[in-house]
Amino acid sequence: MNIILREAKKTDMESVLFLIKELATFEKEANAVELTVNDLIRDGFGDRPAFKVFVAEENNEILGMALFYERYSTWKGRSIHLEDLIVKQEHRNKGIGKSLYTKVLSYAYDQKFKRVSWEVLDWNKVAIDFYKGTGANILEGWQVVHMDESSLEAFVNQ
Repeated sequence: MNIILREAKKTDMESVLFLIKELATFEKEANAVELTVNDLIRDGFGDRPAFKVFVAEENNEILGMALFYERYSTWKGRSIHLEDLIVKQEHRNKGIGKSLYTKVLSYAYDQKFKRVSWEVLDWNKVAIDFYKGTGANILEGWQVVHMDESSLEAFVNQ
C-alpha cells in the first residue's frame, strides 16, 4: 500500500463530496447533504478559503479525506475544527484514517494552533475508543447546538 497524503485540489472535490455523502450515510443522515462540487470549489478555493482538506490517495484514487477549518476560541485563541474525517468503507482498518488524523493534528501543532476540536456521535464506539486512545478528551455535559436555515429564517422573521 503506497498512500500519499496531500492537500486537496479543486479537481478532488468530486471525490471529497462522495466521501462526505458516504459519511452522512454512515451517520444515518444520507439525505442531509446539500452541498455540490461547485459549492466546495467556491468555498474552498476562493480568495478566502473557508476550509482546508487533506486527502489520502493511492494510484490516483482518493481513499479518504479530512476537512477542517480555523476558528477562534475566546478561551484558547486560534483553533481548528475538524469537520469530517472519512475513509471509503472498503479501505477502512488499514491505518488511512489514523494517517489523516495525524496529518491534521501535526498541521495544527506546526501552525501553533491551541486546540483541535470535533464532534463524535455517542454511538460510534470505535471512533470514541480511537480518539481516547490518542489522548483526546471527550467532553461530557456539552451539547452540540445547531440552528439550521429554516430555523434562522423563522427566528429572524418572528
